[in-house]
Amino acid sequence: MSAIEISQVKKRYGTLQALKGISLTIEEGEFFGLLGPNGAGKTTLISILAGLARADEGRIAVRGHDTVADFRNARRMLGVVPQELVFDPFFTVRETLRIQSGYYGLNANDDWIDEILENLGLADKASANTRALSGGMKRRVLIAQALVHRPPVIVLDEPTAGVDVELRQTLWRFISRLNREGHTIVLTTHYLEEAQALCNRIAMMRRGEVVSLEKTGDLLRRFAGLQLNLSFAAGDLPAVLRPRVIGTGAETTGSAAAAVSGSARYALRLNSYDDVEPILAQCREAGCRLEDIEIKKADLEDVFLQLTSEPQINGARA
Repeated sequence: MSAIEISQVKKRYGTLQALKGISLTIEEGEFFGLLGPNGAGKTTLISILAGLARADEGRIAVRGHDTVADFRNARRMLGVVPQELVFDPFFTVRETLRIQSGYYGLNANDDWIDEILENLGLADKASANTRALSGGMKRRVLIAQALVHRPPVIVLDEPTAGVDVELRQTLWRFISRLNREGHTIVLTTHYLEEAQALCNRIAMMRRGEVVSLEKTGDLLRRFAGLQLNLSFAAGDLPAVLRPRVIGTGAETTGSAAAAVSGSARYALRLNSYDDVEPILAQCREAGCRLEDIEIKKADLEDVFLQLTSEPQINGARA
């Protein structure tokens, strides 16, 4: 039995086709990554999985329980950490978790609540009112709520967005432990180094479609190669080199310096080290003055840019 089965799920909001027939299967015990740029449809898919939205077409089952026809059992199988900070300001942290336990008929759940509080660094906040917590602490409470009924399938939608390094490390230690104990984990994140380190398999989404679905190692090997990063102090990339571009500027590199200085930055795909000198020669001939040069091997961020920034045909780069 699979942990999650998604079959031809479609969803439209007005003129926007948010999901265009998504089909994928997540196996029991997987640590699965669901990645894509903003607007790819990840949160819409999770909302349908969690019963917060209704698909126009298609079917989702959690451990064999249809999320519509057998929604009660499907919900029991699932723990979801949403992107948004949602909390009740009138209860303490422990009261919040006890109430959440009650939703699932768990009356004597304090031992597990204590373990969650300890593992998420909330033990000293158990008696604090949730409205008095910082944003990072509120996110920890959301994670605790999702875990309080020991769900076999845990969905984390951007769980570490805007939180400190300590929470990330604490969270991943605890979640990795749950995964080793047999829990299925589904993760969406923009921190691609997390996905690369944690996920056994990754689905890349773009504009409501899955453009790649494979093991993380296979994905990296398939797109393995070299990347040449160029920063221009004067001039711009010659047109003849544009087909090699993976991405440009601060959008690609995350470099604040590039955005501030206005210098053009490009990441170019290389077939081998032999490509470097001809590229530099073409830049010199075009009158460009280089500010910085870097050669590196592709990682998941590079794969992400290639898969989500270019037209796709049958899951392969066009």
